[in-house]
Amino acid sequence: MEKLINDEIRSWIGRADKPIRILVSRRDIVKYSIATEQLNPKYLHGDEAPPMFLFGADRALTRIPDLGPDGLRQDSLLPDLPLKRVMAGGVRQRHMRPIVPGDTLLITRSITDIYEKYGSSGALIFVVYDISVTSEEGELVMQQTQNRIIR
Repeated sequence: MEKLINDEIRSWIGRADKPIRILVSRRDIVKYSIATEQLNPKYLHGDEAPPMFLFGADRALTRIPDLGPDGLRQDSLLPDLPLKRVMAGGVRQRHMRPIVPGDTLLITRSITDIYEKYGSSGALIFVVYDISVTSEEGELVMQQTQNRIIR
């Protein structure tokens, strides 16, 4: 089988986006909690953010006309791959401490691996991202591993 991943694609391993700074507000926690139908009062009152609160927070806000036909925006941290259909491939999170109102967080996303597999449906490319969330003081708040599958 022909290899899909060449040295140019492999050179993306280790690349990172610029850190994104986020100020967490009680109102944002409450809005997210209502939208995701949280039941725990500490989330609904905005005292603490629910576990998936920061999911996607490292993504730039994008206007609808700027989205592609698949509803996705161009990802600055995805090499030009021979396969084009991007799908979610799973997320693992480790929380070191709760996220609370007033936190100023730095989110950094980097590519840690790119590999290919062949299955019954054909070729697949996997891109693995590490997303680190730290306080401004450098305290690790959350670590996330995110996988994308491209087919």
